[in-house]
Amino acid sequence: MKVLRNESGVALITALMLTLISLGMVMALLHLMLQQTKISGANKRYKTSLEATHGAAQLITKELIPMMFSPVSDPKTTLTTRFASINLDTSSNDCFKQKLTLPATEWTACGTNSKTMDPKQDFDMTFKQLGVTGQGFQVYAKIVDTQPGNSDPSGVELLDSGSGVTGTSPGVNPQHTPAIYRIETQGESTSDTKEKASLTVFYAF
Repeated sequence: MKVLRNESGVALITALMLTLISLGMVMALLHLMLQQTKISGANKRYKTSLEATHGAAQLITKELIPMMFSPVSDPKTTLTTRFASINLDTSSNDCFKQKLTLPATEWTACGTNSKTMDPKQDFDMTFKQLGVTGQGFQVYAKIVDTQPGNSDPSGVELLDSGSGVTGTSPGVNPQHTPAIYRIETQGESTSDTKEKASLTVFYAF
């Protein structure tokens, strides 16, 4: 008798193919889960760095720059003394003062990299953001452009309140035009410099 069709072993081959397909699906699922875990971890680290940088920008604009306008003989020494707990380090005092009051074309006391977008090159200030746990973040900040205004650096408010035409003051006070600064900031983890975030801040004073 002549055998026309021999189907022996088909079940084994089918089972092996199904096993291979199932194994491929499981491997793809595991790879997807691992990638999602990596992305989630990277996003968490970035958000932590971003929050540290954002907090540093708040400190710079609300505390450090206004203190540079304070009527003291050496504001740089005052800053480093007051903020010694975060290891505040500022750049050349003359350069910093020029950046606060003069346009970028007149920064004669500053280095060649003072206008670059990298805050770590010729930074104006750097300090450590201390965390509840871990090593914290090192923050670098630099003013890269200035649009001077007519802000009064003395700290004494001499402008009249909005009294309009009924005001009794004999003088004429000019309209306040704030100085505008572009500040580049970067915060990076002290334990891993790959964990970092950058912010560009436009600040009017």
